[in-house]
Amino acid sequence: MSAGEVRGWWQFGYQLWQREAVSGSLRALLALACVMGGGWWTGQMSAVLPALLGVIASALAETDDSWRGRLRVQVITLVCFAVMALAVQASLGHPLLLGVLLAVAAIVLTLLGALGERYRTMAFATLVLAIYASLSSQPHAIQAVSLLWLGAAWYGLISVLWAAALPTPPVRQHLANLYESLGEYLRLKSGLLEPVRGADLEGRRVALALQNGRVVEALNRCKEALFSRTGLGPPPAWLLEAMQAYLVAQDVHERTSSSHEHYEVLAQHFFHSDVLYRCQRLLALLGRDCRSVARRIRRQSPWKRHGTTAHAIEDLQAALRHIELHVDTPDEGRTRGLAALHGLAANLGALDRALSSALQPPDPPADTSLLDRDPRSLAEAWQRLKAQMNWRAPLLRHALRLAVALTVGYGVMLSTGDSHGFWILLTIVFVCQPQYGATLTRLAQRVGGTVLGLVVGWALLRLFPDLLLQAGFTVAAGVLFFATRHTRYTLATAAITSLVLLSFNQAGDGFGLILPRLLDTVAGSVIAGLAVWLVLPSWQVHQLHRLAAQAAGSQANYLREIIAQYQTGKRDHLPYRLARRNAHNADAALSRALAAMQLEPEHARRLAPQGMRFLVLSHTLLNYLSALGAHRNQRLTLPEEGAAARGVNALLSTLDAVAAALEAQPPRVVEETALAPGLVETLTQPGPEGLRLVQAQLALCLRLLPALQAQAVALVAPQEAVLGEVGATGLPKTRKEPA
Repeated sequence: MSAGEVRGWWQFGYQLWQREAVSGSLRALLALACVMGGGWWTGQMSAVLPALLGVIASALAETDDSWRGRLRVQVITLVCFAVMALAVQASLGHPLLLGVLLAVAAIVLTLLGALGERYRTMAFATLVLAIYASLSSQPHAIQAVSLLWLGAAWYGLISVLWAAALPTPPVRQHLANLYESLGEYLRLKSGLLEPVRGADLEGRRVALALQNGRVVEALNRCKEALFSRTGLGPPPAWLLEAMQAYLVAQDVHERTSSSHEHYEVLAQHFFHSDVLYRCQRLLALLGRDCRSVARRIRRQSPWKRHGTTAHAIEDLQAALRHIELHVDTPDEGRTRGLAALHGLAANLGALDRALSSALQPPDPPADTSLLDRDPRSLAEAWQRLKAQMNWRAPLLRHALRLAVALTVGYGVMLSTGDSHGFWILLTIVFVCQPQYGATLTRLAQRVGGTVLGLVVGWALLRLFPDLLLQAGFTVAAGVLFFATRHTRYTLATAAITSLVLLSFNQAGDGFGLILPRLLDTVAGSVIAGLAVWLVLPSWQVHQLHRLAAQAAGSQANYLREIIAQYQTGKRDHLPYRLARRNAHNADAALSRALAAMQLEPEHARRLAPQGMRFLVLSHTLLNYLSALGAHRNQRLTLPEEGAAARGVNALLSTLDAVAAALEAQPPRVVEETALAPGLVETLTQPGPEGLRLVQAQLALCLRLLPALQAQAVALVAPQEAVLGEVGATGLPKTRKEPA
């Protein structure tokens, strides 16, 4: 094997090592192998199953955190595990008491999710362990609880030590995923600039919107990973470099999501020019550069700017100069389109420069402060919990629904005398999701994975009767479960089902569990499906107006921060980044709700068309605001009586009014406000050089307001007359989606 091949294999292995799925599988391999080996060495194979279940429960509670944070979470988790396991074991001889305990635990633990992601994960794992404690019950309850707790503690110790020894791979993995998402976002964005007839622009816009949601999620995960690893002292060099790459990614996202003009205007006036193709090619090249940055982050090697991108920028500038020199009779539309192209070209050039600095030390040092979204006091935690104590809160409805489902499942278990009936409850906990569509998807995956796992487990028991070999397959199944539980749930379910069969066979008869496991899984899935449909269903239509209000309100706050930056100078400090991130988070939340609505029954989708039109308009407005934010490197003074200041005030007042009307309980019809006569026309007239781009973007925003207000009215009081005012995309019928 040549030196190049050796280096290639080494790089491939190193990239695998950096992936969290691989490192998590290695942690699981170490924990499960030690438990299984200890059982064989001591001859206590009956003790293996509860210890394995403890390992699995502890892994389900694992969060992406520093070793200090992971240690703190593990200590709290172990305390919760001990209390819950002891409570369940003490209640096993009292069916009524155990049923009440499970129902109360489901409500309390689910509501803890309001405090943050780590609390939600911890609460879910605790509820799972409560059922594991029932599954592993033995004549000596203390022994069963001790084995569960020791298995959980063993994996927790491995997790903490792993995080202390290898703090950088998870952060690099999040950064690499973020830049890969940005690269795909840029590639999809480039498709909107293709000036061809008959292009499926609607399909491209949908794909772009979905990818924008993935970018927002990647940004949030990366931010949480960075924040969890910041301490009181000075951060290490690798963390500063990671923070720089994250801040650059935020800037790239803002610039990529910018829109400077309607696609129709650009395509109409530059159809016979190659300038739009050059813009499209440059966007695609920048997307390739983002993916190249992702690869360099994984390999920890320096990144060099690709020369092709620089040449593409030069060619685009030359094409723009050629158009300016060969304009015979310039009209207003062509001038407007040319100004938008200049803004787009400047934005793309700045985007390329930002990417060049992604893996470089910040100069001057940037503001790297991040917002802690976890509660910082008991009072704040109580306020978050208190906010969920109303019948409209989806989290409370889910908690009550889960409690009812567990109670029904427990009743089925008692009435049938099923000795393995706790599998019904375990299935309910895993299958029952806050959303109807997600529950049906998880239900199908759970049943399919269980059938597959039972077939594979039966085959392994038949083909390999040697118990030691089966022990090896048990460990392998556990590793496969941890490697796929976040990405391929059907395969993960099959793996954990095979693990259960093989584990039981170590101390008894695994064949006798095949039919009970299948029947209990089907019963639990049916109960979960009926519960999410009949018990306090959280249809997305009930919160659509609230999500729309958050989108409008967050965009108003984003605009305030942008205008403040124009007056004081560009500065990526925390208030600005927070306003920008809140606007994109609200847009992504509305998009996710509408996507979830498509999987709900027909009667619950009655506002889907109105919601989709509002989303298109709101997302378009956010694109225009992002363009304003992308060009805030110039300092401007907006005269109080000038057109720009009046445009900002009109936009802010309208967005605030829409947000207030939709947020009200009950929501009220938005009162449509008319813009000052001639305001939009004034903004489109030639003005001072520095204000031209600001005025042009404000004019684009103001043109959307009548349709946005109409769709806000439609969300509260749908009317055919209102729906007829806009086209299928949600924009006025004479317009198309922006480029």
